[in-house]
Amino acid sequence: MERPTRLGLTGKGIVLVLVVLAVAYPLLGVIGTSFASQTDIIKSTGLVLWPEHPTLDAYRTIFTGGVVTRALLVSVGITVFGTAASLLATIGMAYGLSRRNVTGSRFILMTALFTMLFNAGIIPNFLLVNQLGLYNTYAALVIPTLMSAFNLVVLRAFFMNLPEELYDAARVDGAGDFRILLQVVLPLSKAVIAVVGLFYAVAYWNAFFNSLLYLQDSNKWPLPMVLRTFVLQGQSLSGAAAGESVAPQEAVQMGVLVVAVVPILLVYPFVQRYFTKGVLTGAIKG
Repeated sequence: MERPTRLGLTGKGIVLVLVVLAVAYPLLGVIGTSFASQTDIIKSTGLVLWPEHPTLDAYRTIFTGGVVTRALLVSVGITVFGTAASLLATIGMAYGLSRRNVTGSRFILMTALFTMLFNAGIIPNFLLVNQLGLYNTYAALVIPTLMSAFNLVVLRAFFMNLPEELYDAARVDGAGDFRILLQVVLPLSKAVIAVVGLFYAVAYWNAFFNSLLYLQDSNKWPLPMVLRTFVLQGQSLSGAAAGESVAPQEAVQMGVLVVAVVPILLVYPFVQRYFTKGVLTGAIKG
């Protein structure tokens, strides 16, 4: 391989700086505006990168009303339970399809891959959810998206890459398939499982469209639906008590956005080190 030239390194550095600025500017603007006062917002006529009169009025308004707090708890519950259920289903199916002696495994795999290209559509899915009695329940946010065909393929490929001698040695020791999965396969698959879990967690956390379709009761709305209501539609949060300073509407909107983004930003660094290893190792062969 040729050594990189000084011009090439300079060009890469400039591109990297531009990408960082393009990502950091709106993020810092959202955070700064959430702490800004009405004077700062009027003066800036837009996003406030550095508020001159920082205040927590927006966050007091957000968490006093109870709407965002309830939606945050709903999103956390759906994300935790949904991710656990999706990982359980995906790991079980991927392990079964990775074994070459399973009858009909190829047909089941092709059926799963078919869903990556074609889906039933909004109306048939809605009618199915309604007929199953899942409408206006949290189960409607988990069951229809319980398994991703892409994640299934990644896990199956990783399980197939494990040395066959490990399975044979475990069977010689008297272990069955369930014990092999728990004590042999899963300890060696932490990286790819962490990545797949991150994919599922982000999908459940950001799930908006299913909430819009299947949840009629606004008290059951997760955080993305509240974010849509108070940021995109511009409705106000009436949670300030008497005598408290009322936060600017722009600051409240940006504060709700910060509350929606921060939990994923806190989780991502703990999984990021597994990201490249898990995806590449699980996609080498299949």
